[in-house]
Amino acid sequence: MTDPIALIHQRAKAVRRRIVLAEGEDPRVVEGGLKAAAAGLADVTLLGRHATVTGLLGDHSSDRVSVIDPATSSLLPDLARALYRRRQHKGMQEDQALQLAQDPLNFAALMVHTGHADGTIAGAVATTTDTVRAALQVIGKHADAGAVSSFFLMILTEERHGDKAGALIFADAGLTIEPTVEQLAGIALASADSFGALVQQDPRVAMLSFSTMGSATHPSIDKINAAKDLARQTRPALIIDGELQFDAAFVPAVAASKAPNAQIQGDANVFVFPSLEAANIAYKIAQRIGGATAIGPILQGLAKPANDLSRGCTAQDVYDLIAVTALQCVGEAEEQHP
Repeated sequence: MTDPIALIHQRAKAVRRRIVLAEGEDPRVVEGGLKAAAAGLADVTLLGRHATVTGLLGDHSSDRVSVIDPATSSLLPDLARALYRRRQHKGMQEDQALQLAQDPLNFAALMVHTGHADGTIAGAVATTTDTVRAALQVIGKHADAGAVSSFFLMILTEERHGDKAGALIFADAGLTIEPTVEQLAGIALASADSFGALVQQDPRVAMLSFSTMGSATHPSIDKINAAKDLARQTRPALIIDGELQFDAAFVPAVAASKAPNAQIQGDANVFVFPSLEAANIAYKIAQRIGGATAIGPILQGLAKPANDLSRGCTAQDVYDLIAVTALQCVGEAEEQHP
């Protein structure tokens, strides 16, 4: 079986998008960006003070890696005007826009918004709150998105996970704390689309709970089932089932015992958790104890791609997320130019 992340890398090389890394003064970001540029995954822009970033680059400069200091960039006046136009309805003044545009998170998002880059990545240093705020305020939601949400792409290997090797999605593990029925349904649909676009396989969505098909009763279970029903109404052809415990969604023998009539028979590949708390804990356990590779948080529902690293990320995480972001750019371009 071909490693799904290797396939994502190959597809990213074929499109070679422009990705701006807002935290170019972080050694992990520089290392991951250099590696991605050298491999041809993307053309990379690092934001930060020139002396600091070039010091980290050392002798590893490349024509596929550029450095921009937001405070002195020739792009700053145009980006500040774009920010002012974007936020003046909220009372933003032009001098305030000029100041805010110099913040690397805003500068990177503005580069994407104005077409100077195809996607942006941050979060190695900045919090998820700050990273997502910049993306929402500058790039904004996609016109067809109910809400912006996030997921982790979880990679399982043959060596550690046997016949379960492949890619899974865990959602929402980074953004929506206590999703409503409508938000849960939207997360399920968006995650199914993201799985199909990134992994190029048919999604099979499990709505997770502490109960399987009525084995317990609780208002939280009612919410999960209402979200499942709403998602089914919106997209009848989608394979989606619940409520399911994780083992019933992941292990065929358990599914045969606990949920013999479910559409999902231990073969789910998209797992929608009832809360951010549950999803965030689950992905970290799968990563740290289970040996899965976790890529993300990957944002979905934005007008253009912007993604959030974990502050515990490695250079390899940066490298992998650049590839994922490049493919999200492809989907956006195809939508705009069918």
